[in-house]
Amino acid sequence: MKQITAISSIVLFVVLSWCGLCFAQVDGSITPDMLKKIQQSLKLDPPTRAIINAVAATSVRSIALDHRVVSSSDTYFSHTIKTDGITDQKNSGRCWLFAGLNILRPVARASMNKKDFEFSENYLFFYDKLEKANLFLEAVIRTREKSLEDRDVDWLLKNSFPDGGQWNMVVALVQKYGAVPSEVMPETESSDNTGFMNAIIAKKLHQDAAALRAMRNASEEKLRQVKTEMLADVYRMLAIHLGVPPATFEWRYEDKDGKLTAPVTYTPEEFYRKFININLGDYVCLYSVPTHEFNKLYQIQYDRDFFDQPNMTFANIPIDRMKEFTLKSVLANDPVWFGCDVGKETDTKTGVMRIGVYDYESIYGVPLGMSKADRVAYQESVPSHAMVFIGVDLAGSKPQKWLVENSWGTKAGKEGTFVMYDKWYDEYMFAVVLNKKYVATDVLGIFEQKPTVLPPWDPMFAMWLN
Repeated sequence: MKQITAISSIVLFVVLSWCGLCFAQVDGSITPDMLKKIQQSLKLDPPTRAIINAVAATSVRSIALDHRVVSSSDTYFSHTIKTDGITDQKNSGRCWLFAGLNILRPVARASMNKKDFEFSENYLFFYDKLEKANLFLEAVIRTREKSLEDRDVDWLLKNSFPDGGQWNMVVALVQKYGAVPSEVMPETESSDNTGFMNAIIAKKLHQDAAALRAMRNASEEKLRQVKTEMLADVYRMLAIHLGVPPATFEWRYEDKDGKLTAPVTYTPEEFYRKFININLGDYVCLYSVPTHEFNKLYQIQYDRDFFDQPNMTFANIPIDRMKEFTLKSVLANDPVWFGCDVGKETDTKTGVMRIGVYDYESIYGVPLGMSKADRVAYQESVPSHAMVFIGVDLAGSKPQKWLVENSWGTKAGKEGTFVMYDKWYDEYMFAVVLNKKYVATDVLGIFEQKPTVLPPWDPMFAMWLN
């Protein structure tokens, strides 16, 4: 009996020692004393209990909305540009394409002498997707010798078939594929709601990537033969989701005087050349990114949809200069394509984009402020949405707020338009595209530099991924 008791004591000692090792504190872990201090720091006073109860039944965003800021915002502007009505990208990441075509719509309308006009976003979206599939498969071929753990390969596989894009992609699309009116290739359920289509085609592309990498020792000629067959599969899947893009179409319209034109057969390229009489090569992209050196030229690797076209190229300049050129263009009645971090301090219901529109610090009782440079560096703020400037409100010669044409339909904002206050511009604006005639000579000179190429994981790539 004494022997059994001794053995039991040894076993108990070993077990307790093992348990002690399991619960031994490691530097950096939450100790019982630390947890007690953290728990005691929460004071359940009446205001805190009221907030906890409110958040249990209502969204924080609704509670944090500062109605004083919203009610003190007006929708009057000293200068506005006539537009053709609000478009709606629905549940898709096509803001860049809608904004780009919204720049071109007034030009087409004037050429046609029509009251209003809308291009088919779906038509160009089809070819954007096909070109992105080709870009991805070419990148797979070119990186086939690299490990799957390589950062470039990992990034490609995680971002194989996104909706998002940039101005340079709008230009490349219309110059190669032309354009058609909205009624020639209307929206479909899949163009309005792209999630499933993207997922199923990305699955096919990942399957294709595995096949191409398995053929890594084959010649590039053979790999491209196989790639063509893969793209044929993607084309079929896109046609099922988006419809078949027309090679030619017959079209006529009624002008603003009520005159019905004769029907004419066009190719998409002929239609674009006939009704868009501007040189898109005259447009330049300006960024203001405080984490990168100003007055330098940059490109972002893979920031394109065409394999054979340049990456997005931009001059990085201080925000005040970017604003100066934006103002010149708007006052000359030329709308401006732009990219911003729309999710920050924006009330989508009223369309107010104003610093302080949400008071989250009062809800949580903790500081939440960061500098713009830190927000970018730590990926708290990125260009997430593209829209168009169509007006400005001046006090003397200085802008107080900007009128924004969005592509979220007429139920968002004031019948589809948003009001961006000038301080919001300073904090959350990142990019504009405008005619170079509004840009100072020294800034245009930046485009003569050899660009610094940024990696695709740079925060400024974010709009392409939406």
